[in-house]
Amino acid sequence: MPLTVIPVERDRKAEAEVTQLALLDELRIDLVVLARYMQILSPAFVERWQGRIINIHHSFLPAFAGARPYHQAQQRGVKVIGATAHYVTADLDQGPIIEQDVCRVSHRDTVEDMMRKGRELERRVLTRAVRLHLQQRVLVAGKRTIVFG
Repeated sequence: MPLTVIPVERDRKAEAEVTQLALLDELRIDLVVLARYMQILSPAFVERWQGRIINIHHSFLPAFAGARPYHQAQQRGVKVIGATAHYVTADLDQGPIIEQDVCRVSHRDTVEDMMRKGRELERRVLTRAVRLHLQQRVLVAGKRTIVFG
């Protein structure tokens, strides 16, 4: 499958979404995964793809939201870091959770160590979440999910 890059510029975001939606339809895509996308999808996009967009991020939200969360976490001496995969809803990072995982860190871990461990967690959690979704083992029940093992 060819790689298609659709630039998302601040003043042309709506136009980019129209192009994205057309490409998703054309390619008959079943699932959208937002991994390091760093954009907020419009409510119309989210509604059209409800239950078919998965986002992955570190589990510091909302404690260390914004830029440099691992730096903030290391400065505060956190003992556990994690990753969360969830369905995207119109409420930013509030969608029903599909999968999560954590790992311990200590004062010996540098910010770079924590970031590496966080990326590894995100890969594992995202892989499991996508697999669960594709195997139709996730049932959305309001703001939560029921995941069949």
